[in-house]
Amino acid sequence: MQIQLSDHFTYGRLLRFVFPSILTMFFTTIYSIVDAAFVSNFVGKTSFAAVNLVMPVLMLIAAPGVMMGAGGSALVAKFLGEGDKEKANKAFSTIVYATIAYGITASITASYFMEGLAAFLGADGEFLSQATRYGRIAALGGIAFVSQHLFYCFMIVAEKPKLGFALTVLAGITNIVLDLLFIVVLEWGISGAALATVIGQSVGGFTPFVFFLLRNKTPLRIVKPVFDGRTLSKAMSNGVSELVTNIAMSIVSMLYNFQLIRIAGDTGVAAYGAIMYVSYIFSTFFTGYSFGRAPIISYHYGARNTSELKNLFRMDCVIVAVAGVVLTASSEALALPLAKIFGGYDPNLFEMIRHGIVIYSFAYLLMGANYAGSSFFTALNNGLVSALISFLRTFVFEIIAVLALPIFFGLDGIWSSCAVAEIASFAVTAICVVAFRKKYGYC
Repeated sequence: MQIQLSDHFTYGRLLRFVFPSILTMFFTTIYSIVDAAFVSNFVGKTSFAAVNLVMPVLMLIAAPGVMMGAGGSALVAKFLGEGDKEKANKAFSTIVYATIAYGITASITASYFMEGLAAFLGADGEFLSQATRYGRIAALGGIAFVSQHLFYCFMIVAEKPKLGFALTVLAGITNIVLDLLFIVVLEWGISGAALATVIGQSVGGFTPFVFFLLRNKTPLRIVKPVFDGRTLSKAMSNGVSELVTNIAMSIVSMLYNFQLIRIAGDTGVAAYGAIMYVSYIFSTFFTGYSFGRAPIISYHYGARNTSELKNLFRMDCVIVAVAGVVLTASSEALALPLAKIFGGYDPNLFEMIRHGIVIYSFAYLLMGANYAGSSFFTALNNGLVSALISFLRTFVFEIIAVLALPIFFGLDGIWSSCAVAEIASFAVTAICVVAFRKKYGYC
């Protein structure tokens, strides 16, 4: 039997519903890691560092897609909970067309200015050449990247998380096969890696558009576009925390790279890239879970079902606490084999990655609570509180940590910055949860 947003959820039903979302995030990360591993092992350390250098720029392009997906899906799910399907589809369509228009503009602009951006980030010589080559091609695929993030959230609202997962797997397989062809067989180097990524993203980004444009059995369908400034404004305010998170992560990543170039050169940048890819693997449970259960919260909030909100909040607390302990222990145990994937060919790089993974892993203990807390307020259509948690967590606290800790602890200070930021963020999340508990009735 298909699980619906209107259902009463037990632990088993909730985990079954969010499991495709968790797998979607996991496989998205896996194929990105395979992409990076191909570059590191078959093109070289400098090219791998170049990919990591421009990745924050590409994430900035995608950030509004994440915002409109998370914020827009919360709004549309709320309309569905209120029983207004027509209003939900009009809002959905407005959000889709506006986001696509943004994606086209951002892709062209970023590709044109990529060389200057790479130079600003600290690249020069061959490092600059490699970063520019990868960045220009990857940026032109930004529209697909943006669409992929957007439709990922709406597949959950449409009660089709398994279809979203299947499209992600198909996109990932496409990327991996083309990596093998373009990098290993045809020897197109870093340009081949970028092209494979763009084609894979196109599969995941454009197929859902066609699906929602045609008649389907889901609650959602793309209809005739009508500009609605209020809908766009509400979607953006709902999802501003996700925008803040992605922009902050991109800026903070640039700051990490600045610090690492100063302390450890391009080896440090390459090691940081590997550690981040590994962190994406372990944090996919939190992101997938948060995105997957958010439409459920929005639906029951729209239906004014406070008893189910209390039920979902209690399960949130237990699930993220258990997951935090399990993921920390797993990261510690797998540090050595994961380091070999990215740096096995270079002893210095390998040891730097392994040691960094071990220190970074303590961030997972509280990361889930902060992810879920911010996402919970987004689902309640309170973008301001959600944005506050995200802004302090991913921007203020982490910037302070990455600037201050290396003064006292050197490279270890950089690797521990995220864990310190999560501790400070947990205090903020707890305060917000307590402060708004009576307004929304979740506890």
